[in-house]
Amino acid sequence: MSGGRRRAERGTSLSARLGRRWVAVAAGAAVVVAAGAVVTGVAVAAGNDAAPSARSSAAAPGASPSAGDRDIAGFQDPAAPAARSDATPTRVAIPAIGVDAALEDLHRGAAGELDPPKGWDNAGWFSDGIVPGEVGPAVIAGHVDSPTSAAVFFRLDELVAGDEIHVTMSDGSTRTFTVDRTERAAKSAFPTSDVYGSSPTPDLRLITCDGTFDTATGHYTDNLIVFASLSGQ
Repeated sequence: MSGGRRRAERGTSLSARLGRRWVAVAAGAAVVVAAGAVVTGVAVAAGNDAAPSARSSAAAPGASPSAGDRDIAGFQDPAAPAARSDATPTRVAIPAIGVDAALEDLHRGAAGELDPPKGWDNAGWFSDGIVPGEVGPAVIAGHVDSPTSAAVFFRLDELVAGDEIHVTMSDGSTRTFTVDRTERAAKSAFPTSDVYGSSPTPDLRLITCDGTFDTATGHYTDNLIVFASLSGQ
């Protein structure tokens, strides 16, 4: 099946996808929330955030999420060697899904998890790990949606094998990766070794939240992980 056909079959309209998330939130809520007022999330560790229905106000698109607005506390067990390149990534572009976003530096939190990006429309890279294009698995993460709209990686589930990911570096160069596969995993069974474990080639992992929003915990149930390799390898 062609990549375009697969993408068309898997993709749905923005309003429909936001609507499904809103329905999942509203179904367990005691008060009415506006359509699209959905919590964001990209990580695999439990956090202490409130469900969207408990918020008194929603953050605007592109605004920095506060602790109470996030569906996440961090990513699972980042464990990778220190960066080995003077050039560092500054932007990520994914033409197939319309992404062109700045990259924040992401670090480990107090519990050893990877902190999420501060901005809804930014992505972030694990700057204590592998630099994209160096040998090993570089990690870029982003929110799936905000309380009011789609966030940077909302359409990540539309990527198919062969799609390209362009990472712009601080020295002006661009490193291009090709999607190999995607994987959905329950947060309780996150494939830590596959994502953060050593690799003999330059690889890239993109991570966001996926699955159903659980109103009891205030988190999405799953993660979506995109595996990609440096083009020409």
